[in-house]
Amino acid sequence: MPNKDAYIEHLENTIKDLRDQVNSLTEMILLLRKEKFGSSSEKAPKEQIGGQLSFFNEAEVEADASVPEPIEKEVRGYKRRAPKTKREELLKNLPIREVPCALPEEEQYCGQCLTKLKALGTQVVREELEYIPAKLRIVRYVQTVYECPKCKHTDHPYIVKAPTPTSLMSHSLASPSSVANVMYQKYVNSMPLYRQEKDWEQLGIALSRATMANWIIRCSEDYLKPVAVHLRKTLLERNILHCDETPVQVLKEDGKKPQTKSYMWLYRTGNNGKSPIILYDYQPSRNGDHAVTFLKDFKGYVHSDGYSGYNKLSNIIRCGCWAHLRRKFVEAIPSKKAKDAPLTQAEIGRDYCNQLFHIEDSLKNLVAEERYHKRLELEQPVLEAFWCWLDGVTALKGSALGKAITYALNQRKYMENYLLDGRCAISNNAAENAIRPFTVGRKNWLFADTPQGAAASAAIYSLVETAKANGLNVYTYLEYLLLYMPDTPWQSEPGLLEDLMPWAPDVQAECKQ
Repeated sequence: MPNKDAYIEHLENTIKDLRDQVNSLTEMILLLRKEKFGSSSEKAPKEQIGGQLSFFNEAEVEADASVPEPIEKEVRGYKRRAPKTKREELLKNLPIREVPCALPEEEQYCGQCLTKLKALGTQVVREELEYIPAKLRIVRYVQTVYECPKCKHTDHPYIVKAPTPTSLMSHSLASPSSVANVMYQKYVNSMPLYRQEKDWEQLGIALSRATMANWIIRCSEDYLKPVAVHLRKTLLERNILHCDETPVQVLKEDGKKPQTKSYMWLYRTGNNGKSPIILYDYQPSRNGDHAVTFLKDFKGYVHSDGYSGYNKLSNIIRCGCWAHLRRKFVEAIPSKKAKDAPLTQAEIGRDYCNQLFHIEDSLKNLVAEERYHKRLELEQPVLEAFWCWLDGVTALKGSALGKAITYALNQRKYMENYLLDGRCAISNNAAENAIRPFTVGRKNWLFADTPQGAAASAAIYSLVETAKANGLNVYTYLEYLLLYMPDTPWQSEPGLLEDLMPWAPDVQAECKQ
């Protein structure tokens, strides 16, 4: 009965394939449900992390009546407030408006003998934080014209006008402060222009979103892009970078449907001891050639995720991201598991990654050379054990665990390159954190209207995030640039742009957070 046996074997294989397919689809549905409704945290369960607390019982667990308040201290049997509390440190730079509280003149008499009262002194009863709403006013530049009283009666009268600051935009109400505010609200607070339109109405002026959009695009092209270009030149002189990219929808892109994805690329400097630089670059696609063009002439280490587009980069050493690999194993961990069940393969893979991150955290305060040697001593054995374990793991093709294993094996040649230099990072989290403000803003304004607007946004985001990374007040820095750029002859003297960089001494003095 060879035909019958073959038919039975065929049916058994079919049943096994269908069962595997059902398991794979079930796993996919559970993962999608977790992404949509579950926690986004990748932390290990609390029994694996000592001291981790439930959100709901944290107060009960942490409460300890024997611990003294930080604002009080014992002094010879009684308590008094410490000279400087956290609140005082918080308020030390704010101006003060005192409200005197005194008795009316007719009540300043003794209730017993009607003698005129004499003030003994004053005391501070309480302090409140007062909010002062924004106000608008017109700044009118009045130019004085001079003439020579002697030459005015001749054929060559002499007349001279006092110099005036160059305007941001001709025949416009735009000022450095108003444009900086529009940019700050949109690119820092993620407030779309239609919402800002309502705020301007409350302040007493009908400023349309079209006008604000014109301000953003014109000022970005004329004043902010040159600064961003100079930042890019400086970035290419470094030798450690982090890269990432995220989709953005642009409605009016030539030759593309409005629903087609465009991309915002991000490049930031690594931990090389110099002032950080974070740059955005808008491009119509995710083609790796865009990274090749932007990073032309760059040589050094490039940190990225597993996207194959970065393989087009030459003259670089590519460093993989262990945070991405760890995430793959976390996604493969079953959502339901018996309490005393042994660790699954996905949990073992996650724990290998956790061990590397734990060691890395203990090395964060070392100088690069010391970190390099300690990594070889402590982390390289863990890496060797991980790859050895991974070679012996089998998983269902197409399952979450199978994808994690495939990702690890495909990226293996990049995953240990961070060991080559103590300044390199074990993950690409620096780029992911830098691109997050853009993704948060995208949730509010959803799309860009034109490529010109997307490019303007890229330049502004570059300056905003670089200013943050250098400890500047973002609004003050934007206003500073818009105030000085119109009268800075940077076209003929490009070196002047160095004085406008976020780390320049004058900028730090004027715009420090």
